[in-house]
Order: sequence, then structure tokens, then C-alpha cells
Amino acid sequence: MAPPLAAPPLTEKQERLLEQLRQAKTELTGQQIHAQLRQSSLPMGLATVYRHLRQLQQRGLLRCRHLPSGEALYAPTERDEHHLTCVDCGRTISLESCPMHDVHLHGDQLQGFALLFHTLEFFGICATCRTAQANAQAATPAAAAQQDIDNH
Repeated sequence: MAPPLAAPPLTEKQERLLEQLRQAKTELTGQQIHAQLRQSSLPMGLATVYRHLRQLQQRGLLRCRHLPSGEALYAPTERDEHHLTCVDCGRTISLESCPMHDVHLHGDQLQGFALLFHTLEFFGICATCRTAQANAQAATPAAAAQQDIDNH
């Protein structure tokens, strides 16, 4: 990956926001970051939080991933995490290692891009949701048969 783009030094607010994410044990939403900063010595408005998150992402310092619900989660790019996510309940499991570390884009594949980071997510249906779906499908014919009996 390319080093972050040459840019002016981070502002005090950007440094504080990045530090909040580095100290967090998990990814955080913009709302969670805003709530934490609101109680700090350097509070900032929600729009400012999102503006700085975007700027830090553009500099290759943060990554953002979206859950099936549309919620955005942020983490520093040095925390190389990848996930399995259930599209039904939203449950997310971190992968122990990145299967993409040995994959590299070359020459024409880059199309002039300077790579900053990558994300990798797999989406599926977790075992709990698959079981619930199977139980619901199994119950459907029985419920229909019972309704036919009740109607006669």
C-alpha cells in the first residue's frame, strides 16, 4: 500500500478523533465517536465529526465499512480487520487473518490509483439465522394445515 498522501499536518480535532479510534477496542460509529468527544475537553459537533472522518479516510488513516443496515463503522487502517457479516441479523465476526495479504494489483490494474488500504468482507447467513429460517419454513406447512382444519 502507498503511504498516506502528502497533506498538511492533522488538526488538533483530527488528532483527537484518530486517537479515540485507536484507543477503542472495536470499530465505532460516527455517533459513538461524537458521544465520546462530547464529554471530552475537545467536544465537536456531529457534522464536524463526520467531516473529519471523511478527511482522515481520504488520507488513508481510517477505513470505513458499512453493515447491511447501512450503519458505517470506522477504525484506523493500522488495525487490519476483516469480517464475516450476517445479512439477516447483522452479527459480525472478525477474521483471524487477512487472506488478501499476498494479493497485489499491478500496472494497468491500478489505473492510476495510489492504494491507501483495503477492506475485505464476506456476507452470508449465520448458523442461528439459518436455523430460524429452517424452523420458520418447517412451521409454515403445519400452520397452513392447522388453519385449514380450523376453517372446516
